[in-house]
Amino acid sequence: MPLDFHIGRSYLYAVTESLDAGISHDLLPAPFRDWFARRGWSPRPHQLALLEKAREGKSALLIAPTGAGKTLAGFLPSLVDLATRPPAGKGGRGPHTLYISPLKALAVDIARNLEAPAVEIGLNIAIETRTGDTPAHKRQRQKLKPPEILLTTPEQLALLLSNPDAGRFFGDLKTVIFDELHALVTAKRGELLSLGLARLRRLAPELRAVGLSATVSEPDDLRAWLMPQRADAPPQLADLVTVAGGAKPEITILDTEERLPWAGHSAVHAIGEIYAAIQANGMVLVFVNTRSQAERVFQELWRVNEDVLPIALHHGSLDVGQRRRVEQAMAAGSLRCVVCTSTLDLGIDWGDVDLVVNVGAPKGASRLAQRIGRANHRMDEPSRALLVPANRFEVMECTVALEASTSGAQDTPRPIGGALDVLAQHVLGMACAAPFSADDLHEEIVSAAPYATLPRETFDRVVDFVATGGYALRSYERFAKIRKVADGTWRITHPSVAQQYRLNVGTIVADPMLKVRLASRKRGGPIGMGGRVLGEVEEYFLETLVPGDTFLFSGLVLRLEGIRDNEAIVSRAINEAPKVPSYQGGKFPLSTYLAEGVRGLLADEDAWGRLPHQVADWLELQKWASVLPKRDELLVETFPRGDRFYMVAYPFEGRLAHQTLGMLLTRRLERAKLKPMGFVASDYALAVWGLGDMGAAFAKRKPAIGDLFDQDMLGDDLDAWLAESHLLKRTFRGCALISGLIERRHPGKEKTGRQVTISTDLIYDVLRSHEPDHILLQATWADAATGLLDVRRLSDMLARVKDHILHKPLGRISPLAVPVMLDIGKEPVAGEAQEEILRENADDLVREAMGEVEVGARLPVE
Repeated sequence: MPLDFHIGRSYLYAVTESLDAGISHDLLPAPFRDWFARRGWSPRPHQLALLEKAREGKSALLIAPTGAGKTLAGFLPSLVDLATRPPAGKGGRGPHTLYISPLKALAVDIARNLEAPAVEIGLNIAIETRTGDTPAHKRQRQKLKPPEILLTTPEQLALLLSNPDAGRFFGDLKTVIFDELHALVTAKRGELLSLGLARLRRLAPELRAVGLSATVSEPDDLRAWLMPQRADAPPQLADLVTVAGGAKPEITILDTEERLPWAGHSAVHAIGEIYAAIQANGMVLVFVNTRSQAERVFQELWRVNEDVLPIALHHGSLDVGQRRRVEQAMAAGSLRCVVCTSTLDLGIDWGDVDLVVNVGAPKGASRLAQRIGRANHRMDEPSRALLVPANRFEVMECTVALEASTSGAQDTPRPIGGALDVLAQHVLGMACAAPFSADDLHEEIVSAAPYATLPRETFDRVVDFVATGGYALRSYERFAKIRKVADGTWRITHPSVAQQYRLNVGTIVADPMLKVRLASRKRGGPIGMGGRVLGEVEEYFLETLVPGDTFLFSGLVLRLEGIRDNEAIVSRAINEAPKVPSYQGGKFPLSTYLAEGVRGLLADEDAWGRLPHQVADWLELQKWASVLPKRDELLVETFPRGDRFYMVAYPFEGRLAHQTLGMLLTRRLERAKLKPMGFVASDYALAVWGLGDMGAAFAKRKPAIGDLFDQDMLGDDLDAWLAESHLLKRTFRGCALISGLIERRHPGKEKTGRQVTISTDLIYDVLRSHEPDHILLQATWADAATGLLDVRRLSDMLARVKDHILHKPLGRISPLAVPVMLDIGKEPVAGEAQEEILRENADDLVREAMGEVEVGARLPVE
């Protein structure tokens, strides 16, 4: 495909719509008008609208559907300004425009697609990327001779701002563009980025901020994020430019001809049908939710790939060289399919994608819209997508997501605000750049929207933490990173502090990883050490293997030969049942919007006709064998099985909230002498099992089921459980790494995951005992409450179901309970009863649930 055609298709469109009356075509200089005219194109109104905003010096948020040319709209004012800017003097200039992307691959893609228009218009400007993959020599050269347009990531911006010459480097900055802004602001990366934006405004007071997004549920949140704020004034909002319309996508849900599993997430049953869709289309993206799913689906597709179609794999743990080769092959149109994770979710436009296949449930309406937008990438033509539910509950989730897509509903998360570990990292970064005045830095920080209400007292505690580690740790010199000097400013205690900071910057705390190196093996000879690196796998997974075990990675079956230093040495192998790495970072939470929709669909019998017959029959069977809850009810089923008793609840509030609920319920059941043995949670349901007859106890109100699910469990019960559990230690570990209290990377070496864990666990114990109000413990609790525990969502659910709990005692397992029952044994709970893992045959569970209706049924369960 010719490059100029690819650029034109992606970002500029021939349109027949008339321009808004208030926006003049004369905003474009003659070389730009000529360039448009030579191709028979016209700039779209929103592209000219952003030009007008730039002329007025205003910041703006552009919300536009995929294919509307929003990326060009963001860059067009910069290109126009650069075309008319006088040449730089001998000293040169810093960047004119900074582009921030949540993904390294997106920055690379935009750079590639922006260079051609710049050249064709006749602009003599440099457009470069700066990511973690950029070689060190190029990053150093960029500091000395910056490009006019620099495309980078939040972490690289933090590094640049921590340099002593940041003022010179960013002094000429005119515009900062945040692509896929909705994805940046909902995590700690966005908080660090907001602090970086506040510093940029101090270095370049006339700076304009531009946000680009296709999926936004609350635009004013993002408009405020783009602007400097004042705690004593109403929120300042950036201007808003929206683009209506766009062709509705064509989405279908696979009504599989195979038996649809009751549980499982890999959709292996549908591999043949997915392969048929690949055969019938030119280029297909197969999205999955986790990297382990990507490995499994890729392997299964190759197993049935009788036509030897070019199918590739793309996820974040693969070696960067392999990912770039896949991206280049996509751009060249030489692939038929790429199995990928969220690494290709956002805005990337490589080649002509005819179809998007989403394997599993999308977990959010906005995420589904984002993925569907990768197909076609033309605003005026519909994108095509196929949803492949992996189990029966996921069919309902996909149905609700499809309806949300039809109505244009969005459920992007709201921005989070004010993490103190992120603030500590930023404070240290600013000290690395230059000595700072606490008054000036506080004033700068509270101008960032997430920190607009930060009390001065809390800020001072954070500064003290960076300076001493806190009261309980101040006697240890290693925690003293900054000190106050005679002129009242704060500065780093030693140059090595800045070096350490730059090695550890960022807010993404992944589990410790080991490189996977493919070694050569000569027949009968020793393992060679000179093979290529395939990527990285989490350390804890490799610790479960012994030499000789096999696992899937990078689309290959590999044999572990051994672990040397920070590398796993592997060789190619053949195995019918290799293990798959279980990546912790790739699981998405079920959105509140979809959860509510699934509850509504479950309660609406008239809507079951929209479901595949296998799912509709399943719900009919549940209605016959038990009951289905109304939208505002919580169904709780109890039944015996063998010598155990079970309670299954169906909150439909997502795995995180259910796991917290499970832990708290088992504590209460233990106090009631019902001897709970364990629990397991899914996105849809929660199952608890034990030795005591819970159904009989509820009937006698010992305890009453309403009391069991009372909101007061989020008080003393929650505090007591957290004090005993390791969850807060794990959360503290992340906060300690982000804040800089503990550093994983050191010059010439890196701590292992075990070393980091030992260090942070010891400090956690000291702080809990001697300084329970420590700033990092405060940050840890905030993280746990909003993240791993999902306390707010659980609290909302308990309030919603108060006086609306439907207890159904049964003589046997119900059809609706089968999926979560198949996961039993994963979450043991200590108590009076010895934990015993139940490994019943899945088909037996299904037959039992179906009773006399379909005794001989044998359904596949993964």
